[in-house]
Amino acid sequence: MQSFDFSFLKVTPFDVLDVLLVAFILYQLYNLIKGTIAANIFIGLTIICLVYVVVDRLHMRMLSYILGNFMKVGIIAIVVVFQQEIRRFLLLVGKNASFQRNREWWRYFFGKKEAEKNNYARIKPIIDACKTLKQTRTGALIVFVKYYDEQFYQNSCEVLESRISKRLLESIFQKNSPLHDGAVVIAGNRIKSASCILPLTDKTDLPAQFGLRHRAGIGVTEANDATAIIISEETGELSYAKQGKVKINISFAELEKLLNKDF
Repeated sequence: MQSFDFSFLKVTPFDVLDVLLVAFILYQLYNLIKGTIAANIFIGLTIICLVYVVVDRLHMRMLSYILGNFMKVGIIAIVVVFQQEIRRFLLLVGKNASFQRNREWWRYFFGKKEAEKNNYARIKPIIDACKTLKQTRTGALIVFVKYYDEQFYQNSCEVLESRISKRLLESIFQKNSPLHDGAVVIAGNRIKSASCILPLTDKTDLPAQFGLRHRAGIGVTEANDATAIIISEETGELSYAKQGKVKINISFAELEKLLNKDF
């Protein structure tokens, strides 16, 4: 009976770790481009690479030359085409590595009750404003950011630098207000800016009822470490966007939990 020698296959724990890390990175990249135009672009680039391999094997010189030159600038092309996805991936890596993910431990050792009390005082005016906006079916988009990128937001915003106030939020989003068309951006304990024009998401699998306000709320959470509250003008429905994903028709109890966790 013939036996097979597998001694040449030397698998070390680091080899297993290497495979797992690559699989994890590929999975995260898949989540980032799933349902977006970037997925179709990736498929197109893959097809071009396969065609190049085929024409190179068949010694088709002209096509090999053209596609070969394209392949030489492949890395640059990937960076240009997938700049938003690369940015989102780096934000995801940085967020996962951040000490803020362990903030519950810090609160436990350094005044958990005081931190929760202060946080509730910060989010209460926001929740109260959302209740009024929902009741009156006033469309609104409120964005929360941990790091306020002035270059990203202030190019298309009116700078406020105001304390968080229920009446101020309500007045901004009133239909007759010159600032109602756009988003309010909140960082820390301040309303930084209003009437912000934000990038729209490229996702193609969103519900048909989602308009520009929802697409902007999802888009800003894809491009930045941000979360967003979206209030529908047609239905008054509350939605909550984070990392490019959106929860629709949430209650105020759910909203409070989400803001306590993320804000």
